[in-house]
Amino acid sequence: MANETLKDLILANETLALTVELLKRESLTPDDAGCHDLIAGRLEKLGFHIERHCHNGVDNLWARKGTTSPVVCFAGHTDVVPTGPLDQWLSAPFEPTVRDGQLYARGAADMKTSDAAFVTATERYLAAHPDHPGSIAFLLTSDEEGPATDGTVKVVEALKARGELLDYCIIGEPTSAAEFGDTIKNGRRGSLSGTLRVKGVQGHIAYPHLARNPIHLAAPAIAELADTMWDEGNAYFPPTTWQISNIHAGTGATNVIPGVVEIQFNFRFSTASTAEGLMDALNEILDSHGLDYEIDWTLSGQPFLTPRGPLCDRLSEAIREVTGITPELSTTGGTSDGRFIADICREVVEFGPLNSSIHKLNEHVAVEDIEPLATIYQKTLEKLLTP
Repeated sequence: MANETLKDLILANETLALTVELLKRESLTPDDAGCHDLIAGRLEKLGFHIERHCHNGVDNLWARKGTTSPVVCFAGHTDVVPTGPLDQWLSAPFEPTVRDGQLYARGAADMKTSDAAFVTATERYLAAHPDHPGSIAFLLTSDEEGPATDGTVKVVEALKARGELLDYCIIGEPTSAAEFGDTIKNGRRGSLSGTLRVKGVQGHIAYPHLARNPIHLAAPAIAELADTMWDEGNAYFPPTTWQISNIHAGTGATNVIPGVVEIQFNFRFSTASTAEGLMDALNEILDSHGLDYEIDWTLSGQPFLTPRGPLCDRLSEAIREVTGITPELSTTGGTSDGRFIADICREVVEFGPLNSSIHKLNEHVAVEDIEPLATIYQKTLEKLLTP
C-alpha cells in the first residue's frame, strides 16, 4: 500500500486520521511540535477545561470534563525518541506511510496511536452518554522519553497540591507482546541507581606493599552483592535484581595501582522492597568488608502495583470483547510515567498496541489494530462510568 491508499483509509478511519496528523509533527523530546494544541482543540469542543503546565521548555496538558468521582484519566506522551539514521528508514519517519497493512512513522507505536485513540474513544463515548456520571481527564506530556523531570511529575505535583485525585488511569504505552490485546501492564518495578567509589592508595604496581588496590578490596564485596537475594518478589513481581553497569579505575597506565575504583550499579526493585531498605542492606554489606567508600544515590522511580480490581477487570473485559483475547497482567519492562501518577491515583494500568518496533528504525503499528484500540478505550469508559 502506498500513501495514495492511506488517503482512502483515512476517510473510513477517524482514529487513523488523527494518528497521521500527530505523526506528521516532529515532536522529538522535549518539543511537543503542536501535538497538544491539536488534541486540546478536539477536547475543548467536548467541553473539557484545558490547562497548560509548562516547565523548562516542556509542554504538559491537563484536561478534565466533570467535577465528580469517579475520575477516569487517559495519560500518555506526545514526544518521541530520535529517528536514528534516516537512510535506514524505508520511508521518511515523519511522513506516515502505509505498507503491507502497517503504518510506518516515528511514534506510531510509542505512542501517538494511543493518544489518538484516547481522543476518538472519548468523542464517541460522550456522543452516546452526554450526561455521564463522574469525570474524564487527559494528562499528556512531551517529556516522557527524556529526563522526565519536567513532565508528568510536575502535573501530578500540581494536582496533589490542590487535592485533585484520580480513581482510574489508563496509560497508552505499547504493552502488547505477541499479538494485540495480550498484555496489560498493571505495575512497574522501581529503579534505584548508585555510584560507588571505593578508596585505596595509589602506588607503583611493582611495589604493591606501599599501596592499597581498591579493585582488589572491592572484589569480595562485589561478589557478595551479586549473590545476595534482596527479596523473593511477590505474586506480581520477580525478585529484585542488582546489576553493575560500569566499572572504572586507573589512569590508563599499566604500571599504576589506582587510588579509587568507581562502580555504577542499579537496583530494579519490586513492591516487596523499599529504596531505603535496599540502601541500608547494601551499606551493611560494604561495611562488613571494612571498605572506605562513598555512594551517590539516584532514585528515578518507585515501584507501583495495581492488583486485580475494577480497572484491570473492566479493561480486560473490553479487550476480550473486541479481540477475543484474555490479556495477561504483567509488570515487566522499564519504568513509565505510571510511577508518578500512582501517587494520586488508586488504580493505574498501561495498555496499547504491539511493542515489537518501539524505538527501532521503521517503527510501525498495524492499521487493523487502530480502531479496535479506540473501541477498547471507549468500552472501558462505558464499563467504569456507565455500567
